[in-house]
Amino acid sequence: MKLDKQGTRFIYHFIPLMECIKGSKNLLFLHQTELNLSLLQPPPPPSMAAASTSRRPRGDRHMFSSSDDNAMMKHILATHAPDGSSFDVKPLLQIIDDIMRRAAPANTQPPAPPGNQAEVDAIIERVIYSDLDEMLEIMAITINKVSCEISCKCIGGGDAHASTTGIFNMLSNYEWDAKAVISLAAFAVNYGEFWLVAQLYTANPLAKSLAHLKQLPDVLERGEALKPRFEAVTTLIKAMLELTRCIVEFKELPGQYITPETPELMTATAHIPTAVYWIIRSIVACASILINLIGMGHEHITTTTEAWELSSLAHKISNIHDHLKDQLDLCNHHINEKRQIEAYLTILRIMDTGHLDNTKPLRHLIYLKDDQPPLYESSTKTRVTIEVLKKKIVLLLISDLDIPPEELSVLDQMYREAKQSPTRPESQYEVVWLPVVPNLRSTPWTDEDQIKFEGVRNMMPWYSVFHPSLLDPAAIKYIKEVWHFNQKPMLVVMDPQGRIVNTNALHMMWIWGSVAFPFTSLREEALWKEETWRIELLADSIEPMIFNWIADGKYICLYGGEDLEWIRRFTTTAQAVARAAGIQLEMLYVGKSNPREKVRKNNDIIRSENLSYVLPDLTLIWFFWVRLESMLHSKLQHGKSFEEDPILREINVMLTYDGNDQGWAVICRGSNDWMRRASGESVLKGLTNYNDWQGDAQERGFLPALNDHLEANQPPHHCNRLILPGTTGSVPERVVCAECGRSMERFFLYRCCTD
Repeated sequence: MKLDKQGTRFIYHFIPLMECIKGSKNLLFLHQTELNLSLLQPPPPPSMAAASTSRRPRGDRHMFSSSDDNAMMKHILATHAPDGSSFDVKPLLQIIDDIMRRAAPANTQPPAPPGNQAEVDAIIERVIYSDLDEMLEIMAITINKVSCEISCKCIGGGDAHASTTGIFNMLSNYEWDAKAVISLAAFAVNYGEFWLVAQLYTANPLAKSLAHLKQLPDVLERGEALKPRFEAVTTLIKAMLELTRCIVEFKELPGQYITPETPELMTATAHIPTAVYWIIRSIVACASILINLIGMGHEHITTTTEAWELSSLAHKISNIHDHLKDQLDLCNHHINEKRQIEAYLTILRIMDTGHLDNTKPLRHLIYLKDDQPPLYESSTKTRVTIEVLKKKIVLLLISDLDIPPEELSVLDQMYREAKQSPTRPESQYEVVWLPVVPNLRSTPWTDEDQIKFEGVRNMMPWYSVFHPSLLDPAAIKYIKEVWHFNQKPMLVVMDPQGRIVNTNALHMMWIWGSVAFPFTSLREEALWKEETWRIELLADSIEPMIFNWIADGKYICLYGGEDLEWIRRFTTTAQAVARAAGIQLEMLYVGKSNPREKVRKNNDIIRSENLSYVLPDLTLIWFFWVRLESMLHSKLQHGKSFEEDPILREINVMLTYDGNDQGWAVICRGSNDWMRRASGESVLKGLTNYNDWQGDAQERGFLPALNDHLEANQPPHHCNRLILPGTTGSVPERVVCAECGRSMERFFLYRCCTD
């Protein structure tokens, strides 16, 4: 091939250095610590953008449909004859990326990256070079040949398509991703060598001599005039690298989850040859710019034709990248779906299999990898591994980030009480919070989300997942589909061998606290067999004085509602009747479920007017009612019916009272007497008419006489309603009327939580 003067000098300079790189990889990476590692993203100047629009190749209207492109690609496809050999091109691509970033012109370099540059260099030396050495033993000659081909064919501005086709002929036996990476590596040799000399020629004698032979000082002195070209080259290189990385990612897609026949992959595969063609075509264009700078006269400096052409190529490469990236996202979505199905089936199998301990099931539910401790221990504020839960009963508290503070407060108290008694078996269980956040993989996690999450986590004395993202989507799918989680908090119990012994022990925790240990369904059934409808079951420990009242043989009245005028009349009348009957009566106001501002005001007025006792805060009022709801759900879960179970009937009546707007009252004496309850209107009327049954009360006792009087004077049947917030479980399929026993109709009620 006949070469002109400047072409001879240029080739003479490149070939020896290329031979040197085979023996010493350090030549191209001198002074790495003086250059930065951040990606170049220079925006194209407005003039270049306009030129890009006006000079856009015809194929840019649609990069895969131009008739010229189709004819051209038939010729390129004819050169493709892979021999079946394959190798990992990623290490080579990493070193190419390193060369391109370090060789960037000074006026396009971004700020240096943070951190110790020596540490970064050490990582590159240890990771990239070690993987690259073995590959270069095979690839160095090919890279050298392609580098020479690029240099020779680009002198004097030859036919770019012919030069590109020549490179495809040289790389015919390689796969498409390897063609692109090898061509980039060959260009990186020339590009890196050009800028290595340019950067060192003022300080290094050898570089200075080489720079003069290449007439680089003249080029660099006109750097401002050449800035559009350098920026255009940098932009195009960045676009080529991004597109090449995308092509390599297709090669790395796991074959067990996606096949070549998958539509998304078939579409991408059909377009990859075109993408590789335009990568190599762009390499030829960039190389031509650099080679033809040498010996360029001043009259050629001011032209922007080359910059426009490079900008057009960058635009085309970016369009192709965007299209392939969309297909890659579709492929990854397909793969993720397959992986999640596989992971979900694995969890199903693991949870249905017996184990020596609970660590394996917990790992599949919480975090399967070993790269980081997945749990956060609140007491020490440190991250810990699953091993801290080994062979312990584990209560998995599952909720979203809007877990009610009342529930946290009561659970906190029960947990701390159990831990303060190390000799009791209740202390052998641990609680782990699993925060289920919907669409976390597709919705950005904001700073506000993190603050909210940490705020909830810091309120808990037990373990929690360190971050919601550690919960795999397959585990969340299992929690929702198998355990039926629907945003309402639930407490799943896992025994020391990893078996699920209760899919929601929250009912047991509210009703019996740690006494329900080990929180199994068998334990729940055994506890119900021991229970009767008595004041201890109804009130539990919401007010410790109740136990003193029981011990002293006093009459106890629990009452509720929001009507303050009824409360005043009822309490005044009840106390007057107690004095007349000569009995000791203690009264406690328990408000309404979902206590709000009105109940709080009632508490203050009842206390100030000394009408009765009140619970010290609204959380205890909430707890009183949530226990009743839990009793209802617990009974129904165990298959009990309203017709056969007297406790269930009484619970139903209490909840019906709460669903109505009127007050109500329950009166008992001691622990064993059956409690007498009535609506607010009935009980107030009965007490007001005490003179009518006073004699009977003195003869038979206060409660039997009151009971008979209320039975004899029942008001006509009217419609009842039962409101279940559903915060403790699913809504029962069938609920009967507390008065007539008929099945109640079910409606949806939307109620604001504020007055």
